[in-house]
Amino acid sequence: MKGVAVTNSKRSVFSKDHGRYDAWFDRHQMDYYSELLAARAFLPYCGLCIEIGAGTGRFGAPLGVGVGLDPSEPMLRYAQKRGMLCVQGVAEALPFKDSLFDSALIVTTICFVDDSKILFSEAYRILKPGACVVVGFIDRNSPLGKHYQSIRAENVFYRDATFYSPEDVEELLVDAGFRRQAWGQTLFQSLEGMSEIEPLRENRGEGAFVVVKAHKIF
Repeated sequence: MKGVAVTNSKRSVFSKDHGRYDAWFDRHQMDYYSELLAARAFLPYCGLCIEIGAGTGRFGAPLGVGVGLDPSEPMLRYAQKRGMLCVQGVAEALPFKDSLFDSALIVTTICFVDDSKILFSEAYRILKPGACVVVGFIDRNSPLGKHYQSIRAENVFYRDATFYSPEDVEELLVDAGFRRQAWGQTLFQSLEGMSEIEPLRENRGEGAFVVVKAHKIF
């Protein structure tokens, strides 16, 4: 793993509470599997893929993503044990050459970066022409999104998070140069009431977890 200093409070909390973060996926398995399968439906099966904001590898590893980038070294240790090739770095300054990857996966990362516009600009830069980015995030206007925003003061992970609507993400993608968007959604009930994997539906505006796939045309 390439060493990069991690000083931002949005990022350092994940280094301090990496165990607590990773354990969340075991406590909320139906939520996790619903999100994982939603991302799987949009991610290509071949080519070189990178997960930007890989965390502990809970998404990239089971989805077969080859490379994972994250600013937190403790988090990347989990991802590395789960089989990912890990690089320590930040989303706004990706340490990769232009037009290198066939696809990029970004799950919930947009909530925790300093500048989401630069994130998407950098993702566009490292993708090959015709390649795609797959973005998963919690819709800020959904009941779950509103709940997360209401508990910011008492939750170390959400305290400095910025939540987005599908319209916000669509604008960010278009501004970065991405085109040909396809949307999906899942998580239609509260986490407490979830006893089975939720289905993936087309479009957006109903489910709490939204996935969008967009392409670099040129």
